[in-house]
Order: sequence, then structure tokens, then C-alpha cells
Amino acid sequence: MPDRLLTWAIRAYMLVFFFYLLFPLAYLMLLAFNDSRIPTHKNFSFTLRWFGAAWENRRMWEGLENSLWIAGLVLLVAIPLGLAGAVFLTRFKAPGKPIVYAILISPILAPGIVLGISSFIFWSQQMGFRAGWWTAALAQSSFIAAYCMLIFMARLQRFDPALEEAALDLGATPRQVFLRITVPYMRPALFSAAALAFLQSFENYTTTYFSIGAESTFTIFIANSVRQGVTPAVNAVAFVIVMATILAAAGYEIARRRAERRRDLARRAAMRAEMQEELVGKPAAG
Repeated sequence: MPDRLLTWAIRAYMLVFFFYLLFPLAYLMLLAFNDSRIPTHKNFSFTLRWFGAAWENRRMWEGLENSLWIAGLVLLVAIPLGLAGAVFLTRFKAPGKPIVYAILISPILAPGIVLGISSFIFWSQQMGFRAGWWTAALAQSSFIAAYCMLIFMARLQRFDPALEEAALDLGATPRQVFLRITVPYMRPALFSAAALAFLQSFENYTTTYFSIGAESTFTIFIANSVRQGVTPAVNAVAFVIVMATILAAAGYEIARRRAERRRDLARRAAMRAEMQEELVGKPAAG
């Protein structure tokens, strides 16, 4: 009886939790189809015109373009920096590594407004460059590289250095060892770090707002639109983002299950082949 009550309590909690989490999104998506300018469910009238209004918004497309440029530059900067830091902290024996680790990880602990303002002052006022999307990318890379480094360190700590030592003993150069052994082993971590870096860059607001100068990003555009009053056009954009996220997650899950199914089939085929070889080889051995 207590186990049954606990099970029902967990189910009720999960139901309330997901309702609290997803109902605002579902309500927001529903209002994207309301013909009224006032975001309310009263006097609901179906329409698609807000999607057209969002599509024709030039400022939104400019912000989206800047967000993609920033995310691309963040990937080019944060991934190599994070990998270099992870390799140094996990492979090399040097004094003061805890201090180096604390320094490399400190941007994660710093407030975003501090990173944004300091990057803006350094590049714009001290170096004399015009602030723009590239200064925002450099500001974001300062803490996103630390996230990537943590992902790479978690992967490298499970790596067997004997594989690299064996390759070096067989005549491979350090470059060949890195490209043919280390990088393939790090591929899952590279994909995870790239996805994290892209999402962290695309949705970042505070650091970007204080470092981009007069330009704007997609997140800043959405925030300014909400500050001026939520319109159904913003709801339409939110609907597209949520649906794209759901489709991407579903596509990834389908691809993952298909890959697992192919691996299972290949494993079973290999086991059957081994069993057939054993059955064929027994009479010959006798």
C-alpha cells in the first residue's frame, strides 16, 4: 500500500510539473493564431496573418543573421580554446595546474553583464574598434570556452593513454596520433560541445546586450518586442521556434534509435556468423 501511494504521488507530481512547464508554451502557441492584437483567449478568431507579419519584419531577420554570425564565430573560437585547455589540464604535468584551472573556469562564475561591459570597453574604447557582432562573439567565447573545456575534460579523463603510446611506438607522429586516435575518440564530446556552444551563444542576452554596441541579435529583438508589449507576431515567432525544437529533438531521437537498431542487427549477424563457423568447424576438427 505505501508503495502504491508513493507511485501515485510521483505520477501526480510529474503531471503537475509538466503542466506547469508546458502550459505557458502551449498557451503562447495558441495565441499565435488569434486574430486579435491583444494576446487573450477571449473572442478567439483563427488567423495566420501574424506569421506573415513576423516574416516581413526586417529587424527580426537582421537580428537572426547577427545571431548566426555570432554563434559561428563562437564555435571557431570556443571549441579550440576549450580543447586546448582540456588537453593541458588532463595530459601535462605542470606546477600550478589548480590555479590554471581556476582561472580558466572563472568566466563561468562571472556575471554576464561584467563580461559584456569589460569586452565592450576593451575592444571599443581601449583598442579603438567599432563594437558589433564580432565583439559580442568574443565576449561570449570567454565563458562558453570554459563549458566546452569541462565537456572535453570529462571525455579525456576516461581515455586510455596507452593507445597513443602504442601508436607512437609503431612510428606514428604526434600529429597523426592526435588526428587518428584522439580526435575520433573525442568526436561525441566535440558534437556535444558544439551543440552547447551554439545554443549558449544563440540564446545569450546579458553578455551580448552590453557588448554588441548599436547592433542587435535575435534574442535582443525578442526582448525588446516583449518590453514594448507582446504582440501575436512575437507569439508566431515563438511557435516556430518551439516547433523547430520539437522536430529537431524528434529527428535526433529517431536517428539514434535507427542507429542502435542497425548496431543490434550487425551484432546479431556477427554472432550468427560465429556460431555457424563453430558448427562447421566441429566436424572438421573431429
